[in-house]
Amino acid sequence: MSALLLVLATIAPAAAQSLYDEASYRALTSDNKAFRVGDVLTIQVVENASAVASADSGSHRKNSAGFELSRESSNFRRDVGVATTGDFDGGGRTSRAGKLVTQISVTVTEVLPNGDLRISGEQSLVINQERQQIRVTGQVRPQDITDGNVVLSSRIADATINYDGAGALTDSQRVPWWQRVRSWFGL
Repeated sequence: MSALLLVLATIAPAAAQSLYDEASYRALTSDNKAFRVGDVLTIQVVENASAVASADSGSHRKNSAGFELSRESSNFRRDVGVATTGDFDGGGRTSRAGKLVTQISVTVTEVLPNGDLRISGEQSLVINQERQQIRVTGQVRPQDITDGNVVLSSRIADATINYDGAGALTDSQRVPWWQRVRSWFGL
């Protein structure tokens, strides 16, 4: 009997744990929208950007100066005059347009106190030795997430969308350094 009591004393008490975990519970009938840190969300990036800037300027200047020296006794007369004129007309126009349409999956990195989701994601593609990289960060409201777990890029607050490329084709489209220096000096 004492051996039985000794065995019962060394056995740890039984602890019941619930199969229900409130932090990760999702009902079978709920939708599959992202709502916690680590969840994946699809961003539909549809961005059209265009800008046009133009400037016209002009200036006109006319200066003149004169000097006259005369002596009446010897019919000596000297006239000296200087005149300058200058005109400048200048103008310029720049325009730029860009369009980006893609989908990228991002991860929820933080759930804010108001329930909004902070998101971040990156996607890299290599096509014909050209590397293209897309990065998206921002803040999403849960009500802007569709039933398919997709958010439009226009619905991201504090959005940062970067689209960068690297490779021979990208390098050939950049203005060479010597041409930028020449342009800076107005040559």
